[in-house]
Amino acid sequence: MSDTPHYDVVIVGLGPTGATLANLLALCGLKLLVLEREPALYKLPRAVHFDDETMRVFQTVGVADALSEKVRINPGMRFVDGHGNVILDWPRPQAVTDQGWHASYRLHQPDLDKLLRDALSHYENCTVLTGASLTGATDRQDLVDFCYDHRGEAVEASTAYLVGCDGANSTVRQLMDTALDDLGFHERWLVVDVILNQEVPRLGDHTIQYCDPNHPMTYCRNPGRRRRWEMALSEGLSDQEAVNEKRIWRLLKPWITPAIATIERRAVYTFRSSVAAKWRCKRLLIAGDSAHLTPPFMGQGMCAGIRDAANLAWKLAIACRQPQRVDLLDTYQAERDPHVRRFIETAVNLGRLINSVDPHTADALRTGDNNAVMATPTPAIGAILSDWLALTPQTDNGTLCSQPLLHGGQSLDVAAGYRFALITTRADLSLPVPVFNAAGQPELTHLLQQHNAVGLLLRPDRYLAAIARTDVELDNLLGAITHAELHKVQSAVTQH
Repeated sequence: MSDTPHYDVVIVGLGPTGATLANLLALCGLKLLVLEREPALYKLPRAVHFDDETMRVFQTVGVADALSEKVRINPGMRFVDGHGNVILDWPRPQAVTDQGWHASYRLHQPDLDKLLRDALSHYENCTVLTGASLTGATDRQDLVDFCYDHRGEAVEASTAYLVGCDGANSTVRQLMDTALDDLGFHERWLVVDVILNQEVPRLGDHTIQYCDPNHPMTYCRNPGRRRRWEMALSEGLSDQEAVNEKRIWRLLKPWITPAIATIERRAVYTFRSSVAAKWRCKRLLIAGDSAHLTPPFMGQGMCAGIRDAANLAWKLAIACRQPQRVDLLDTYQAERDPHVRRFIETAVNLGRLINSVDPHTADALRTGDNNAVMATPTPAIGAILSDWLALTPQTDNGTLCSQPLLHGGQSLDVAAGYRFALITTRADLSLPVPVFNAAGQPELTHLLQQHNAVGLLLRPDRYLAAIARTDVELDNLLGAITHAELHKVQSAVTQH
């Protein structure tokens, strides 16, 4: 296949995970091909929630400002029993968090999909094909030969890496022949999206989880006049019966009627909890729903896929430009798998609470002094890069760094670009990575003080790669930056 087209990375699937990964890799200057099976953008609602860390990734790819005009800041979630009593509260901060964005957003997914696709259209190094399906792939050790069908035409090509972001029934995962670790949650739910003809203030702005064992249900206040109800289904009810319009209106009667709303979409889903055993098989990888599935009760399904993309993109860029660093790709699943399992576990527990009104489950989820309030899990991804940097692991390695503001109001992420960056107390350093001196910069100084550090090395995905707490450790860190040839990484991970 020497005369066939060759790419650095091929991405299968152009949902939020695939489109975000493509934008990040395009930002790195790699030659990309994106294959999307559907011929046109899907215009009906799907994902309806994301968080501040996710918006920070959208900021990196350049769509956050436009997206912020189309979303709604979410005030939080309440769990109520059959009598309307609050049994668990999950308020979301209305102020901007240390990530530089709000903690919780409601969205209409087609708005996001269009923004991500429009952003990709500006990169000459990225080719996007819609109506294109992967039909086969063979790992040849030094590259992947693959074939696809594009609107009836069979095409052959090769790539250094092929990434499946092609959903729960992933073709790429099947080609990898990897099993799914079933975490035990399987429930059929009806999802009904409506558009109000008029405002209905009594519906409220909070997400409400109705913890009634006889009729478990979720209400979501989405952007504009869009609203969503999710309803658990009994085993004896068929999908056809579940989506019957008259039945749906009977269920919605306590809140809305056909006179004040129109059904936009109705679909039956089986909510599952599972994680793929392998996320990488040589030059084939998976991300997003291809790698893991979570029940929707935390609104973290899409967020998990975006985290995958942010974790994987810069590592693929390094592997493509520095083949001797291919072992860095082993850290992808090692970092992301435990993290996503923590969120899935919490979502499963919330699902059990909704179905059972189990006070013990509620107690296990509560945190802090207020025994009725739940907090979002914040697991670290570990200190796996310490070996790569030849440094002693620190406790805080692998935690997500905040996004401080610099002089003039510019954010650190914008100033650093999609690159490694060093924050330090030492002046006059000449390094091939962006260096930010904390002197006279209150937020940078506060960040160093939080970690009792004189130096912090940030990864392109804004997790902490290394921490120096003494001048000696800082000298070792400066040496590690040279030893790990981060200056070559910089040529791969470029500024937007």
